[in-house]
Amino acid sequence: MRINALILSLAAACAAAVVPAAHAKTFKWASQGEIATWDIHSQNNALQNAIHSYVYESLVYYNSRTFEVEPMLATAWREVSPTQVRFTLRQGVKFHDGSAFTADDAVYSLQRAMSKTSNYTPYVQGIDKVVKVDAQTIDIFLKSPNPVLLRQMTELRMMSKAWAEKNRSVEPKDIKGTDENFAHRNAMGTGPYTLETWQPDVKMVFKRNPNWWGQMEGNVTEIVYTPIKSAATRIAALLSGEVDLVLDPSPQDLPRLRSSGTIKVVDGLENRTIFLGMDQFRDELVGSNIKGKNPLKDLRVRKALYQSIDANALTRNILRGLGKPTGTLVAPQVAGWSEAVGKRMPYDVEAAKKLLAEAGYADGFEVDFACPNNRYINDEAICQAVTAMWARIGVKAKLRTLPLVTYFPMIQRSEASIYMLGWGVPTFDALYSLQSLVRSVGTGGDGNYNVGRYRNERMDYLVDRIKAETDAPVRARMLTEALQLSNDTVSHLPLYDQVIPWAMKKNVELVHRADNRIDMRTVKLQ
Repeated sequence: MRINALILSLAAACAAAVVPAAHAKTFKWASQGEIATWDIHSQNNALQNAIHSYVYESLVYYNSRTFEVEPMLATAWREVSPTQVRFTLRQGVKFHDGSAFTADDAVYSLQRAMSKTSNYTPYVQGIDKVVKVDAQTIDIFLKSPNPVLLRQMTELRMMSKAWAEKNRSVEPKDIKGTDENFAHRNAMGTGPYTLETWQPDVKMVFKRNPNWWGQMEGNVTEIVYTPIKSAATRIAALLSGEVDLVLDPSPQDLPRLRSSGTIKVVDGLENRTIFLGMDQFRDELVGSNIKGKNPLKDLRVRKALYQSIDANALTRNILRGLGKPTGTLVAPQVAGWSEAVGKRMPYDVEAAKKLLAEAGYADGFEVDFACPNNRYINDEAICQAVTAMWARIGVKAKLRTLPLVTYFPMIQRSEASIYMLGWGVPTFDALYSLQSLVRSVGTGGDGNYNVGRYRNERMDYLVDRIKAETDAPVRARMLTEALQLSNDTVSHLPLYDQVIPWAMKKNVELVHRADNRIDMRTVKLQ
């Protein structure tokens, strides 16, 4: 995608027809998870990013139907040179406090995303500096040409510089620590909704912003989000009419919901892959009965763990079809994926036992195993099943499960020997996964979720080349090579790509997105 070919007009951003609300329309929805913070640069989490987008906006965003990049707070952009991109900002945009959105806010927000405590460094990879040209124009200078810059910028939301300075929130909250800033519990953006209240683990309430610059395709004037951990309780709330939509209905409830006369289910393949990561850094695993060495550093052990997992059984029996077994780190919608790279190694318990014996662990070993219990579809049940599968080869996984708000900071502190992670790809390009998951830990987003601290020199070389490669066929080959290298070295244990069903009342109309996000601008209540 050539940036200088994407000089887009203001009209393109406002193509959606206005649907005036005859009266207030409250949209109530639920899922199992709660967000960890309202600081927009603190923790990179898909559910959180989706909810943040009601209040905060980015310079560009995806069209929910085509996933093409389109204008938001920027109306146009062009390449001044291969390493300098100029963005023209939308005029007349106001923050929720009535102050004007200007180039100062855009420069500050992008610099904030680049700061040490930010968890959004994968989205600013390749950016050298951001410079104000005038009140409505900024330049982004790149370290080298970046073919996915626009797709990265869909997740970089804008914050008021004056509000952040006034409220001592200049730097993002460090998600690995316990200190809070004002932006952790409060929000003030330019978006179509304002955050009215947030009671963690209880509910969030949003109101339509009457001064929003854009046009609303939908008719929702109030949003109420309720985190409900229990699947049975979520479904009961939907069937009773207490909520209008459940983002994550349980697989076992889907047949009943599909046959219901009052509920409809809309589903599709998500651009998210579920896998297990492993500590490949420590010389001795914490809590293991193996002393003086780390079994997970041995390729044969990692292959044994992989081949003892029956991914077909997981997707068939626990997910009931809401997953497609995979052998790689990205889903088919992502650039770099191929049928060959997505093929799994065979499930083979005897081969796994032999590999363990060859590695010197014929009697198996004990290992810490951490999983979330309210983030992915039946995540806790999947981990319980994997624990039982490993027991067949003598690996005694000591499973512990945590809610997502404490789970993610824990694994980012590298406190788990084996851990579950689901990785969506907002850029739809495998660089996002490769840089975050298998690039050695470094600066500028390198290895920010490589919490097992996998390291491979060839991988680092490929990722660094991919960042700046503009020859599309060459870049595509390198993406696939890097994914195959991850497979060959068993950097992770890939499990499956998620299928995501949304269950809702029949009077709800919206656009189902492959990134599992509800675009509130499209929601209509009949």
